[in-house]
Amino acid sequence: MEKKDRLRLESRARIMKALGHPTRLFIVETLESREHCVCELTAMIGADISTVSKHLSILKQAGVVRDEKRGSQVFYALRVPCVLRLFECVESIVRSSAEEYLELSQQVSVASITQRKIE
Repeated sequence: MEKKDRLRLESRARIMKALGHPTRLFIVETLESREHCVCELTAMIGADISTVSKHLSILKQAGVVRDEKRGSQVFYALRVPCVLRLFECVESIVRSSAEEYLELSQQVSVASITQRKIE
């Protein structure tokens, strides 16, 4: 693998890793509608402020969110809202996997019933 390809893929992996936690996914979804201060996000998530701040720091380091200090409060917003299209793709994968699992389960159930009738 060439160095430029490795760097590009490492950048992608860093972003994917930053999005790889339910709380951080919640934060990104919440920031879709508007910016929020840390105190609002803390209340919505139901965790202590240090935990929420750590999640926000990870998202910021990956370039997913940006922050703006206003007085004593820090507000966060999505840097690039297109990250939400990634979520749409993920949902498509989840639906597809669920459909395949359901189809397989139905096939196994039919085979099981048929086997019992034969016995």
